[in-house]
Amino acid sequence: MKEQELIPHLFRTEYRKIVAVLCSLFGLQHIETAEDLVSDTFLAASELWGQKGVPENPVGWLYTVAKNKTKNHLKRVSHFDKHISGRLPNENIEQAEPDLSEKNINDSQLAMVFAVCHPSIPKEAQVAVALNLLCGFGVQEIADAFLTNKEVIYKRIQRAKQKLKEAGMPVEYPTKNEINSRIEPVLSTIYLLFNEGYYSSSQNSVLRKDLCWEAMRLCHLLVSNDVANISSANALLSLMCFHASRFDARLNGEGALVLYKDQDPELWNNELIARGRYYLRIAFEDGQQSKYHFEAAIAGWHTIKEDVPEKWETVLQLYDGLLQLEYAPMAAFNRIYVLSKVHGKQKALEEAASLEGPKNHFYHTLLGKLYEGVDDHQALNHFKSALQLAVTDPERELIKFHINQFQNRKA
Repeated sequence: MKEQELIPHLFRTEYRKIVAVLCSLFGLQHIETAEDLVSDTFLAASELWGQKGVPENPVGWLYTVAKNKTKNHLKRVSHFDKHISGRLPNENIEQAEPDLSEKNINDSQLAMVFAVCHPSIPKEAQVAVALNLLCGFGVQEIADAFLTNKEVIYKRIQRAKQKLKEAGMPVEYPTKNEINSRIEPVLSTIYLLFNEGYYSSSQNSVLRKDLCWEAMRLCHLLVSNDVANISSANALLSLMCFHASRFDARLNGEGALVLYKDQDPELWNNELIARGRYYLRIAFEDGQQSKYHFEAAIAGWHTIKEDVPEKWETVLQLYDGLLQLEYAPMAAFNRIYVLSKVHGKQKALEEAASLEGPKNHFYHTLLGKLYEGVDDHQALNHFKSALQLAVTDPERELIKFHINQFQNRKA
């Protein structure tokens, strides 16, 4: 990796780890202190490495400098408490030392996941502060991901951090007795993060793998811990593995979307498919069911290319179970397509008429495909509506492809 690329790369991968450890040491009321110390460490790296060259072990250098800066800070705080403020000092403060072992880093990051996803923080703020603190994303990157300006994201993150400070919660993960009441906002945040990457409306791109990999990394932290390794977390990780397995087949060489039916299975990642099936088996072992169980099972069937007789019937049943558990417009749209595979277009059109949810480009594209060969005039109108409502260039190109195919068949 080139020298000018190294520090930004290490900032993305190591900043979050050291911040998590220092927040665990100081407490969330001193979250800014933790961030300042780590930022100072990277600033020192930028200055010294530019003058003297990159050290042999750059990651080790960062950890050593961060540890030394923290110890110096603790000594200054202790000295202030003893000799200036007159307060009774914490007897252990001079002995406190950041533990930057791999185990403690992982434990601290997992504890931060639960702290950041506290129920008192609004969901959109949970995702923003998770991206910032746990994934190392800058304010502008987060603003780009959610199609808003950096001032909105900055305020959102600052309000969330203020709530964390005021709550004064210790950075620790829940006990087995607490886990069921605390896990849902954590899974929801990870799920939203993955979804934003999997179907991104930012940067004029429909796929942002960096967001997806971060979501998978956070979920892997959960299932790697004895307390947080519950069925719904395994189901969510399974779902993400299945979706990620088809990343390379979703876009062609020009960056245009490729429909599922046109994807090349040779481009699917068999290792991720195997992992998805592994986590799905674990998820179903205790008999629990969540929306992640249903979605993972649906995604799993989509890694079987062949239209075996039971495929679409089973997927339809899974969508029915999912929608009974929790209604979601996108799931309802997808179910209509599957319904057409099982019971034909006429039945699907009848049910599509009663769909709830926004009449966006997804809706009109679906109706366009269903009306093909049934009412071609209606099909073309829906495709044109979809083209007007599409958000990104890859979406528009796909809809134009539908229109061209349709018109060529009519010619």
